[in-house]
Amino acid sequence: MSMTATATLQTITRADVEDFLFAEADLIDAWKLPEWLELFTDDAHYFVPSTDVDPEARPNDNLFYIADDRFRLGERVKRLMKRTAHVEFPHSKVRHIVGNIRILERDGDDLKISTSFIAHRTKNAVTDVYFGTGLYRLVVRDGRLAIREKRSILASDGLRQQGRVSFIL
Repeated sequence: MSMTATATLQTITRADVEDFLFAEADLIDAWKLPEWLELFTDDAHYFVPSTDVDPEARPNDNLFYIADDRFRLGERVKRLMKRTAHVEFPHSKVRHIVGNIRILERDGDDLKISTSFIAHRTKNAVTDVYFGTGLYRLVVRDGRLAIREKRSILASDGLRQQGRVSFIL
Protein backbone atom coordinates (compact mmCIF):
# COMPACT_ATOMS: atom_id res chain seq x y z
CA MET A 1 0.00 0.00 0.00
CA SER A 2 1.34 3.42 -0.89
CA MET A 3 0.29 5.16 2.34
CA THR A 4 2.97 6.30 4.72
CA ALA A 5 2.92 6.06 8.50
CA THR A 6 1.87 9.72 8.58
CA ALA A 7 -1.42 9.21 6.71
CA THR A 8 -4.43 10.95 8.21
CA LEU A 9 -8.10 10.74 7.41
CA GLN A 10 -7.84 13.98 5.43
CA THR A 11 -4.87 12.81 3.30
CA ILE A 12 -6.38 9.44 2.30
CA THR A 13 -7.26 9.34 -1.41
CA ARG A 14 -9.62 7.11 -3.33
CA ALA A 15 -6.56 5.33 -4.73
CA ASP A 16 -5.45 4.56 -1.15
CA VAL A 17 -8.91 3.17 -0.37
CA GLU A 18 -8.93 1.13 -3.59
CA ASP A 19 -5.52 -0.38 -2.80
CA PHE A 20 -6.71 -1.24 0.71
CA LEU A 21 -9.93 -2.90 -0.48
CA PHE A 22 -8.15 -4.81 -3.26
CA ALA A 23 -5.62 -6.07 -0.69
CA GLU A 24 -8.50 -7.09 1.60
CA ALA A 25 -10.10 -9.11 -1.23
CA ASP A 26 -6.76 -10.78 -2.00
CA LEU A 27 -6.39 -11.88 1.64
CA ILE A 28 -9.87 -13.41 1.65
CA ASP A 29 -9.37 -15.14 -1.70
CA ALA A 30 -6.06 -16.63 -0.52
CA TRP A 31 -7.72 -17.83 2.72
CA LYS A 32 -5.33 -15.66 4.75
CA LEU A 33 -8.14 -14.99 7.19
CA PRO A 34 -5.96 -14.35 10.28
CA GLU A 35 -4.16 -11.62 8.31
CA TRP A 36 -7.52 -10.32 7.05
CA LEU A 37 -8.76 -10.12 10.64
CA GLU A 38 -5.85 -7.81 11.47
CA LEU A 39 -7.40 -5.20 9.14
CA PHE A 40 -10.19 -4.68 11.71
CA THR A 41 -10.17 -2.38 14.72
CA ASP A 42 -10.81 -3.77 18.20
CA ASP A 43 -14.31 -2.22 18.18
CA ALA A 44 -15.13 -3.45 14.66
CA HIS A 45 -18.33 -5.04 13.38
CA TYR A 46 -18.98 -7.25 10.35
CA PHE A 47 -22.57 -7.46 9.11
CA VAL A 48 -24.36 -9.40 6.39
CA PRO A 49 -28.06 -8.52 6.65
CA SER A 50 -30.64 -10.88 5.20
CA THR A 51 -31.77 -9.98 1.72
CA ASP A 52 -35.18 -8.67 2.83
CA VAL A 53 -33.88 -6.25 5.49
CA ASP A 54 -33.31 -2.52 5.15
CA PRO A 55 -29.56 -2.13 4.47
CA GLU A 56 -29.31 0.39 7.32
CA ALA A 57 -31.01 -1.94 9.83
CA ARG A 58 -29.38 -2.99 13.08
CA PRO A 59 -29.09 -6.65 14.09
CA ASN A 60 -30.86 -6.19 17.47
CA ASP A 61 -34.16 -5.69 15.63
CA ASN A 62 -33.69 -7.64 12.37
CA LEU A 63 -32.53 -10.95 10.97
CA PHE A 64 -28.90 -10.96 9.82
CA TYR A 65 -26.96 -13.80 8.23
CA ILE A 66 -23.88 -12.51 10.06
CA ALA A 67 -23.70 -9.92 12.85
CA ASP A 68 -20.24 -10.21 14.40
CA ASP A 69 -18.34 -7.92 16.70
CA ARG A 70 -14.53 -8.18 16.65
CA PHE A 71 -14.45 -11.07 19.14
CA ARG A 72 -17.07 -13.13 17.25
CA LEU A 73 -15.36 -12.35 13.97
CA GLY A 74 -12.13 -13.72 15.43
CA GLU A 75 -13.95 -16.89 16.48
CA ARG A 76 -15.44 -17.21 12.97
CA VAL A 77 -11.96 -16.95 11.45
CA LYS A 78 -10.61 -19.63 13.83
CA ARG A 79 -13.47 -22.00 12.93
CA LEU A 80 -13.09 -21.45 9.18
CA MET A 81 -9.36 -22.17 9.37
CA LYS A 82 -9.84 -25.54 11.11
CA ARG A 83 -10.08 -28.86 9.29
CA THR A 84 -13.23 -29.55 11.30
CA ALA A 85 -15.07 -26.75 9.47
CA HIS A 86 -16.50 -29.32 7.05
CA VAL A 87 -18.48 -26.79 5.04
CA GLU A 88 -15.20 -25.05 4.12
CA PHE A 89 -12.61 -27.83 4.27
CA PRO A 90 -11.07 -28.22 1.91
CA HIS A 91 -11.46 -24.51 1.35
CA SER A 92 -13.67 -23.25 -1.43
CA LYS A 93 -12.06 -21.48 -4.32
CA VAL A 94 -13.15 -17.89 -3.91
CA ARG A 95 -12.60 -14.78 -6.04
CA HIS A 96 -13.82 -11.32 -5.15
CA ILE A 97 -14.20 -8.50 -7.63
CA VAL A 98 -14.48 -5.09 -5.99
CA GLY A 99 -15.38 -2.00 -7.98
CA ASN A 100 -17.28 1.28 -8.09
CA ILE A 101 -15.37 2.38 -4.99
CA ARG A 102 -16.58 5.74 -3.74
CA ILE A 103 -15.73 7.84 -0.75
CA LEU A 104 -19.15 8.89 0.50
CA GLU A 105 -18.22 11.00 3.49
CA ARG A 106 -15.45 11.97 5.86
CA ASP A 107 -17.31 11.97 9.16
CA GLY A 108 -15.31 12.64 12.33
CA ASP A 109 -12.82 9.80 12.56
CA ASP A 110 -14.63 7.68 9.95
CA LEU A 111 -14.30 7.45 6.22
CA LYS A 112 -17.56 6.11 4.78
CA ILE A 113 -17.02 4.02 1.66
CA SER A 114 -19.35 2.34 -0.82
CA THR A 115 -18.35 -0.46 -3.21
CA SER A 116 -19.94 -2.95 -5.52
CA PHE A 117 -18.77 -6.54 -5.18
CA ILE A 118 -19.11 -9.90 -6.84
CA ALA A 119 -17.85 -13.00 -5.07
CA HIS A 120 -17.57 -16.28 -6.92
CA ARG A 121 -17.34 -19.41 -4.77
CA THR A 122 -16.63 -22.85 -6.21
CA LYS A 123 -16.93 -25.99 -4.09
CA ASN A 124 -17.71 -29.58 -5.07
CA ALA A 125 -18.09 -28.65 -8.77
CA VAL A 126 -20.75 -26.03 -8.00
CA THR A 127 -20.13 -22.32 -8.50
CA ASP A 128 -22.24 -19.79 -6.63
CA VAL A 129 -22.30 -16.06 -7.27
CA TYR A 130 -22.88 -13.51 -4.53
CA PHE A 131 -23.18 -9.84 -5.45
CA GLY A 132 -24.11 -6.63 -3.79
CA THR A 133 -22.93 -3.47 -2.11
CA GLY A 134 -20.16 -3.19 0.43
CA LEU A 135 -20.46 -0.36 2.94
CA TYR A 136 -17.38 0.36 5.03
CA ARG A 137 -16.48 2.66 7.87
CA LEU A 138 -12.72 3.01 7.72
CA VAL A 139 -10.42 4.75 10.19
CA VAL A 140 -6.73 5.54 10.24
CA ARG A 141 -4.94 3.46 12.86
CA ASP A 142 -1.16 3.80 13.29
CA GLY A 143 -0.99 5.65 9.98
CA ARG A 144 -2.83 2.89 8.08
CA LEU A 145 -6.43 2.27 7.11
CA ALA A 146 -8.43 -0.13 9.27
CA ILE A 147 -12.00 -1.40 9.13
CA ARG A 148 -14.33 -0.23 11.89
CA GLU A 149 -17.42 -1.65 10.16
CA LYS A 150 -18.01 -3.77 7.10
CA ARG A 151 -21.53 -4.37 5.85
CA SER A 152 -22.03 -6.68 2.86
CA ILE A 153 -25.51 -6.12 1.46
CA LEU A 154 -26.49 -8.89 -0.90
CA ALA A 155 -28.47 -7.77 -3.95
CA SER A 156 -30.04 -11.15 -4.76
CA ASP A 157 -33.61 -11.99 -3.82
CA GLY A 158 -32.40 -14.58 -1.34
CA LEU A 159 -29.96 -17.43 -0.80
CA ARG A 160 -32.15 -20.18 -2.26
CA GLN A 161 -29.59 -21.40 -4.77
CA GLN A 162 -26.55 -21.04 -2.52
CA GLY A 163 -28.35 -21.82 0.71
CA ARG A 164 -25.71 -20.29 2.98
CA VAL A 165 -22.85 -17.87 3.42
CA SER A 166 -20.05 -20.08 4.68
CA PHE A 167 -17.11 -17.92 3.61
CA ILE A 168 -16.17 -14.27 4.00
CA LEU A 169 -17.89 -11.87 1.60
